[in-house]
Amino acid sequence: MDKKLPEISIAQHLAERIVMLGTSALPARVRTKCTDLLVDVAGLCLAARNEDYMSSALAGWDDEGLCTAIGHARTLTAAGAAFINGTAAHGEDFDDTFEGGPVHAGAVVVPAVLAACERYRPDGAAALFGIAVGAEVLCRLSLVTPKAVHKAGFHPTAIFGAMGAAAGVGASLGFSKRQVVDALGIAGSMASGIIEYLAEGAWTKRLHPGWAAQSGLHAALLARSGFFGPRTVFEGVHGLFHGFAHTTEGNYDALIGDFGTNWVIETLAFKPYPCGTMAHPYIDCARRLGARGIKSVDVKEMICEVAEGTVHRLWEPLVAKQSPANGYAAKFATPFILATGLVRGSVGLDAFTDAAVQDAEILTLAGRVRYVIDPDNPYPNAFTGHIRAVLNDGTVIEERQPHFRGGAQEPLTREDIEDKFMRNAQHGGWGGQRSAAALGLLANLYDGPINLALLRQ
Repeated sequence: MDKKLPEISIAQHLAERIVMLGTSALPARVRTKCTDLLVDVAGLCLAARNEDYMSSALAGWDDEGLCTAIGHARTLTAAGAAFINGTAAHGEDFDDTFEGGPVHAGAVVVPAVLAACERYRPDGAAALFGIAVGAEVLCRLSLVTPKAVHKAGFHPTAIFGAMGAAAGVGASLGFSKRQVVDALGIAGSMASGIIEYLAEGAWTKRLHPGWAAQSGLHAALLARSGFFGPRTVFEGVHGLFHGFAHTTEGNYDALIGDFGTNWVIETLAFKPYPCGTMAHPYIDCARRLGARGIKSVDVKEMICEVAEGTVHRLWEPLVAKQSPANGYAAKFATPFILATGLVRGSVGLDAFTDAAVQDAEILTLAGRVRYVIDPDNPYPNAFTGHIRAVLNDGTVIEERQPHFRGGAQEPLTREDIEDKFMRNAQHGGWGGQRSAAALGLLANLYDGPINLALLRQ
């Protein structure tokens, strides 16, 4: 039997805060972060525009409309654009990360809000507000039951993404409190995303943000039309956390406590490498070993201290992570990734092709990598790295990385993010002049009406 329902639910508290925010200006740092998100997401869509999974995604989405699929001539419905852009933005695993989750906010919320505004309210200020609110909701939801959603076998970005997209679209379209609550309640029944892609490097993780973006958009539009959703979607005995974290007990204050006064999205991290974020500090350690002049043939073994919570995704089964099945599987294989960093001196988009995972030197070194669990590792509150390299002559050299480069402790600058955009656009086949014009549009999109025609091809 259901327990007694609360007089005011978590979703109602959240909706009240969102609606109240609509009457005030966003802090300058939040606006800056939302511009960074917009630029980064658009560049990632361009980087992925010619990839095989995007060809399949476009071919499999059978509708036409007025909204922009970034980097493509074909226009789609708002839901179709949200799906395609969300899938592309996450496709190369090069998108932003909230370290406390970990979740990827930009790849879900930016496509959902852009599509909603382009179709229904082409106003840059509305898009800015929606992106800020949606990203904040998504990130804060990941703090309610840390690690539990991953442990249960689900992808937190996919699950919380539907909720963040619904909140962001609702905020951008000027929803009432009741409409926001209904949008969240409806989105709870649209959330999905299992992590079985890890088994063989299947493509499904790539579509999770796109699916969440269009799910949240659909939920919001249903709510706007009067469709009724459960107000206890979060804490209810059959609610979101019961279904995806196997508990209704959580730190809900992390979601609503200081919402709107303290913005956790200010700490969003932008990736310097196109792979799983938790591997990044290990790449930095490996690159420093290579910079010392250590060659792969010099190494007898490499032992890494790791967080227990990352093992099932990035370290086991160890043999599969030392020799991944394909280029996409390699993005979640830390032994292979750090071996690439040492051998190549860098880890770029070209490190994760099906040909790259056949590199004999990298595979040999990856086979000498193992891990030990560090019970004091601060994950998921911080991502750290450690490598102890034992050389053939008995020498032991250690490297440690105390934080994620690109995160709160060492953030990328706007210049870094714009440079990343230009490189991603070039990877996708765009020339410098066209890329620069697109960058100029994105940098000023929040200041006027939304016209995304320049981002089509």
